[in-house]
Amino acid sequence: MSSLPRRGKSVAKAPTSEELPSFLNSTSESEEEEEEWEPKSKIAKRPRLPKKTEAKTKKAAAPQSTVARKMVKKVAIKEEMDVSLPIAPVEDNKMQLLKPKEEDAGTKPKCLNQKPEVPKKREINSFQGKNQNSLVSDEKPSTSFPVVKQEKCEEAFAFDEPPSKKIKLNACPEGKPVKNLGGNKIKEEFEMNWDIVQALSEITNVEPWVCANLIRLFQEENTIPFIARYRKELINNLEADALREVQQTLEELRTVAKKTHTMIQKLKKEGKLSSCLLKGLLNCRTLEELDHVSAPYKTGSKGTKAQRAKQLGLEPAALSLLQNPMELNLFSYIRPNTKGLANIQEVEAGVQHILADIFAKDKDTLDFIRKLCQQRYISIQSTLAKVSSKNGNEKDIDKFQLYHEFSCNIKNIQHHQILAINRGENLKILTVKVNIPDGVKNEFCWWCVNERWRPKQFLKPEFMRILRSSVEDAYKRLIYPLLCREFRSKLTSDAEKESVMMFGRNLRQLLLTSPVRGRTLMGVDPGYKHGCKLAIISPTSQILHTDVVYLHSGQGFREAEKIKRLLLQYNCSTVVIGNGTACRETEAYFADLIMKKYFAPLDVVYCIVSEAGASIYSVSPEACKEMPDLDPNLRSAVSIARRVQDPLAELVKIEPKHIGVGMYQHDVSQTLLKATLDSVVEECVSFVGVDINICSEILLRHIAGLNTNRAKNIIEWREKNGPFINREQLKEVKGLGPKTFQQCAGFIRFNQEYIKTFCSNKKNELGSRALLTKAGALGKKKSKLTPCALQQPNPLDQTCIHPESYNIAMRFLSLIGGNANDIGKSDMQQKVNAVIQKEGLEGTAKRLNTTVHTLQLIIDGLTQPEGYDIRTDFDKPDFKRSIVCFEDLSVGAVLTGKVENATPFGVFVDIGVGKSGLIPVRNITEAKLSKAKKRRSLGLGPGERVEVKVLNVDIPRLRITLDLIRVL
Repeated sequence: MSSLPRRGKSVAKAPTSEELPSFLNSTSESEEEEEEWEPKSKIAKRPRLPKKTEAKTKKAAAPQSTVARKMVKKVAIKEEMDVSLPIAPVEDNKMQLLKPKEEDAGTKPKCLNQKPEVPKKREINSFQGKNQNSLVSDEKPSTSFPVVKQEKCEEAFAFDEPPSKKIKLNACPEGKPVKNLGGNKIKEEFEMNWDIVQALSEITNVEPWVCANLIRLFQEENTIPFIARYRKELINNLEADALREVQQTLEELRTVAKKTHTMIQKLKKEGKLSSCLLKGLLNCRTLEELDHVSAPYKTGSKGTKAQRAKQLGLEPAALSLLQNPMELNLFSYIRPNTKGLANIQEVEAGVQHILADIFAKDKDTLDFIRKLCQQRYISIQSTLAKVSSKNGNEKDIDKFQLYHEFSCNIKNIQHHQILAINRGENLKILTVKVNIPDGVKNEFCWWCVNERWRPKQFLKPEFMRILRSSVEDAYKRLIYPLLCREFRSKLTSDAEKESVMMFGRNLRQLLLTSPVRGRTLMGVDPGYKHGCKLAIISPTSQILHTDVVYLHSGQGFREAEKIKRLLLQYNCSTVVIGNGTACRETEAYFADLIMKKYFAPLDVVYCIVSEAGASIYSVSPEACKEMPDLDPNLRSAVSIARRVQDPLAELVKIEPKHIGVGMYQHDVSQTLLKATLDSVVEECVSFVGVDINICSEILLRHIAGLNTNRAKNIIEWREKNGPFINREQLKEVKGLGPKTFQQCAGFIRFNQEYIKTFCSNKKNELGSRALLTKAGALGKKKSKLTPCALQQPNPLDQTCIHPESYNIAMRFLSLIGGNANDIGKSDMQQKVNAVIQKEGLEGTAKRLNTTVHTLQLIIDGLTQPEGYDIRTDFDKPDFKRSIVCFEDLSVGAVLTGKVENATPFGVFVDIGVGKSGLIPVRNITEAKLSKAKKRRSLGLGPGERVEVKVLNVDIPRLRITLDLIRVL
């Protein structure tokens, strides 16, 4: 991902060599490549680096250019969208978007599933050089951007499933790339032979104009939550997951470019750089390709067979065999006293090695074999390793029983299967290979001999034999291993990214679990020998009481009296039990007492909550600072209770990877995993919003644009000067410049009732002080007013409306005849509906000289009730009064449960028997999912309540197979 210097968060980096799978770190002779090798490109014609001359730019800028007119026709734009798409007018923001141009009525929009075509370079240059006066809008910049389809604000916070990368073009028309004073091409620090915008578009399957916009937005240090909410039209309504993928891919491409130029400088300094090698290096798009090209030139490399043959002077003979074989005489190269030239066989072998090297590095040859493989059945196979079958641990070997004799087409293999095979190979339990059929080799060899490398003149039989042997040698020794590494690298990379994305989706679902407000809770951290730790917390998360009870050491009845007394004393009717050691026994203990109505008159219920990470948090510096007088064991009980009361506020205190809702999380790139999970936490905290005057420093540091130091400065300012009155006061905090304010302001909330009460009391206090000063201290200096006394509250600060849109919001209020003090009331909703029904959303936006999206965001902010929380639409914990045992399960039984974890192969559901059941992915169909969730793909997330039917119970192995009936 793009690095953000102002932020204190980690960013995704390309995996280091230690993090790469074993098959990428293995060395083989096929890695000893050099010079002319070029990677496959999806572009029909690779764009060249543009010549930076003014004359060419002026020529391309002619408005009557035929190529320019053709380029315009390729973009389908709705006629009614002839409006400007500028970025918000920020002080340091110099970007503006090209105005979409009206097209002929017969122009057809792009297909949604069609991969964006890559235009030829000459067409790109013509497009870049268009007359700006005819493209840039004359309208004044507004604070956000238009959207065609009227959609509710809730859809912007649909966190259930991975988002679709493209929005239907009838809802959001095609846009154009950002254009600034320096031209349309984005200049990177390290230039390559490929255009970064086109490469990013091909890899992520996102339109090029969106990629260009995103590159500029990331360069200007905009955060993903800010872009996803306030810059929708620049990104074609992409959601946060898709933005993260683009950011990660962009960082990977920049890493490749940086390492490529480092390698070029190193080789140039060593005198090893040739024009062909430079060309091959500048064509690399991945670290694997870069390693393939540069491997022979690394320090300590013994060189390839072709290099040794060239050193013996056989390169002219090899080139002559292809270009002028009639004049070639191999016997003239024999040197009896020189190793490698002693006889005709050694000379022929040297020529063969040079020819094989040429074939294996030719771009057209590699493109042909790759295209051929795409049309054939290529499979990946795994078998039980011979060494592991003799010396291995039987328990570990049994874990990979499914892969002892496994074969699958690389186009159909699942991500979790790739990760499992890789893990088995790393443990030396499995042997893995890629199987390419012999038909591919035969067709490839025929094509090379008869078409691509067919000699210009007649070949003697002995020369034809050398040519055929060279092609076969190139395939077997160089090309086949390269293809195997490429296939496995691509499969592993895709599997790791999917695993990380799945972890992120599960984490988001868990963080956005609906909070349980207004209840006094008892948290229980179960245990045997050291007892069960209890903690009772108030509805405002204050610790009321902590204790330890020994429920499983023969003292259960006596301890029941203590528990009943505590519940009655604090009027607590909800028990939260951690799912760790002794959880089942503790659950059975409370369920038995509840069934006997032991706690009457209280109607006590309980729920089970994950305690993953609670022990780590209890000994962390944050926990010591927050609860200095509590034993670490009791802190974990407090954390367990708070996870139900406000899951987001509590779980952000724990490092995301310790929450345990992922798949193969230890096998993937840890830098990528950490960056993605930190970004998900930031997204969730930002979209939920925080009350600046009551939130903790830990929660505040996860707001978009803020970090540890800035959050600390905000808390110190609040403690010194009193509560914040409005968003503008944030600018007074040390370290919060204009850019930081722009990123964080829209996600910070202010409780208006609290602010008004505080300001009223402050006004009365200042009034009394003024009277005393006037009466008794006329000759003395007047005391300086505090900052809070000079500020006025702004009702818009309690909404999701960004301060850059306040001017438009006030004009809209004047239009509907509303008052800012009526935000969230039914009267405001009626006035808004009346105007929108009369003029329509687009008409109203045009009248206010703004965009539809900005207006929709303003309407949502004005009509949402006070204290609105997007988490209310998500599931709450499942409270129970009784327990079901594993032995009580029977096939066909219908139960309700809660999703614990989601993986690509199925969903694990806690049905209350101490062991989670698995719903295979084939049993999760669209008809069974809740339509109210507005799902974008088939899947479930942690925390969701489902109704399931038991399909199979394997008691010896403790396995339960379920079928999904419906989502509750």
